This record gives sequence, structure tokens and C-alpha cells, in this order.
Amino acid sequence: MPVCRARPITLTATERHRLKALAYSHSAGYQQVIRARIVRDAAHGYSNARIAVRHGVHVDTVRLWRGRYAEQGLPGLTDRRRSGRPPRFTPAQVAEVKALACQLPAETGTPLSTWSCPDLAAEAVSRGITAAISAATIRRILAADTLKPWQHQSWIFIRDPDFAAKATRVLDLYAHTYQGIPLGPDEYVISSDEKTSIQARCRCHPTLAPGAARTMRVNHEYRRGGALAYLAAYDVHQARVFGHYSPKTGIIPFMTLVEQVMTQEPYASAKRVFWVVDNGSSHRGQAAVDRLTKRFPNAVMVHTPVHASWVNQIEIYFSIVQRKVLTPNDFTSLDQVEDRLTAFEQRYNATARPFRWKFTPADLEDLMARIERHEQKEQNPQQPSGCDHQPAAPALAT
Repeated sequence: MPVCRARPITLTATERHRLKALAYSHSAGYQQVIRARIVRDAAHGYSNARIAVRHGVHVDTVRLWRGRYAEQGLPGLTDRRRSGRPPRFTPAQVAEVKALACQLPAETGTPLSTWSCPDLAAEAVSRGITAAISAATIRRILAADTLKPWQHQSWIFIRDPDFAAKATRVLDLYAHTYQGIPLGPDEYVISSDEKTSIQARCRCHPTLAPGAARTMRVNHEYRRGGALAYLAAYDVHQARVFGHYSPKTGIIPFMTLVEQVMTQEPYASAKRVFWVVDNGSSHRGQAAVDRLTKRFPNAVMVHTPVHASWVNQIEIYFSIVQRKVLTPNDFTSLDQVEDRLTAFEQRYNATARPFRWKFTPADLEDLMARIERHEQKEQNPQQPSGCDHQPAAPALAT
């Protein structure tokens, strides 16, 4: 029987360069590297038997990839598509698993708050969807539609009937405008609120500083050293913070903070100073407006919408304080808490710049339109609803 002659291989300069890069690659798969080296040796005129010895493979393997390259070029060195193992679960079973994941466990009578993959696997078996299925298979099925029923996101629906008007007034102030008129150089915007129940936790063992291959270590046990409220006022356009400490919140501590700000320049002689506050008990309603105006005629109180404290920029400052000053909480006394907060205020005021507020009136209009569409959908129960329920728009971006 005649012996099959080896397929001749002729490479262009480009092919030679690409095969060389693949043959000496440190990131390509081992099989791809061997195939590239087989083709390069074949182009140099080596016989199939010698190539097999050089690379420790069977001569049939050399013959296969030499022939593939002669017919198809570089794409011929990749594996052909395989059919793989037949699917164990029908499309109907996969759809039922996804539908089950899109139901709240309470709706199915299961005493769980959220689904996990093992829970879904057990529920699918108990319902007779399939005789057996693993949690890993459930995870792959859900990943096809990016379903993660074990996660949840909390949100609050807008209930304030004057939400748009109140939010627009606050957003206009951030943009140096009030009632359609630009603010003058002697008009200021103050954002104010309280951060309550800041505890002084004295750890039973000293906190260990970070070291090589070791994070900071904070002892879990602590003694309580009391709690205080941190009231702060933030000049939106000047990026300046004023703080006041009190054992608790209330009208008197808030008015003390106002007195601290309004009795110093440039606010004492300003034409108008706008105080943006939420609807907390210390400054709620028309009574708070009248009380502020009576004490300081040039002060104007502006309330954020109900359940919309995210519109108040002081909340951004409080988040910075929580991350940089109060976490982890390791203070020997409330005096040490006050000293740390005061020192941080001075440090912050020395380098701070105004926040880049990105939630604009245009974003507000888009949010209100989404809420209106959601309300229309609720009023039309015949409209199908599935797993595409969308919560309210993100509050802000800073």
C-alpha cells in the first residue's frame, strides 16, 4: 500500500510571524502552541515522524494538523465545534425554574424571605418540575437571564404631592437660582441636618494598626461611653462646614446651630441665607419657618420633599464623616468624639471644594415621568407584570 505523502506547507511572511508568536506564547493554550510548532516544523521541511518525536505527539496528530493548516490556514488550528452532551432539562423545565425564581418565597408558601440556589433546587424537585437538579445548575440557568433572587434592593416610593415643586426649588438653589432669579453675591445656601446617636465605644483591647499582610484589627468587645448628636450646616457654594454637638436633637440644639452660623460674617449681613432642611421634628412645618424668620429676618427656610433627604447635600458630608472619622468606632469618651469631629471640620474646610451635584431639573422631570408611568401601570391591572418591575430612579449621583 502506498504511503501518503506529507502535505507541503508554505508560509508567507505574515503567517510566519503569527505562527512564531503563537508558538512562543505564554498565554495561549498548550494545544494551540503545539499545533503552531508542528506547522512551523512542517514549513521547514521536517517529516511527520521527526516532528512527532520533536514534540512528543503521535504521528497521526502531526498529520492531522498539518493537513488542516494546508486546507484552512491559521483558522484550521482551532477546535471544531462539538455538539456536546444533550441537555438534561427541557426548555419548559428551564422556564419553570426561572418563573419560580421570579416569585417571592412567601407567595409559594415557603418560609423564606429570599431564594438561594439550593432552596430553588429543593423547591423545583418538590414541585415535580424535575426529578433532580443541583444548585450549580440552578445558578447557570439564572445566570442566562441575570437573575439573582438572593439579592434585594430597598427603595421608597414618592408620596409627597408637592414633590416636584419642593425638589425643583432646592435644585434651583444649588444652581444659584431662586424663583427664576439668579442669586446675588450676598446670598448664600446652607444645607443642614443632624446625625444622631453617635456612640463612643471604648474597645476592651487596643486597636492594632495595619502591618505587612495584615489589616487593621479592632476588638469586637467594647464599653459604651454614651452618645451625642452632631448637627452640621454646610455652605453649598463655599464648601464650608459648621458643627454643633448636643446630647440630643430638638428645636433648641438646631436653633443654637443657626445662631452659630448667622451671627458671623458673611451671613450676618447677607441679603438672604437659604436654609435647606428636611422634615425632621426639629425644623418641620410652617412653625419652624416662622421661628427662623422671626429670629433672623434674612434667613429663608426651604424644606426638601418628604422622604427625600437625598436632596440635602449635608447628607454627603455625613457619609464622609461616617467613613473617614467614625468607622471603626473606637473612642474612650464623648469628648474624644467631639475633638475628632472638630479637628476633621478644620481639616475639611481647609481643602474642601463644592460637591459636583449632578441631579438636575431635567433628571427630576425624567423621574416624575417614570413615576407617572408606574402609577398608570398600577391602575391597569390587566397589563402583564413579571420580573421586569423597576424601582424608583436612583436618587442622585455625586
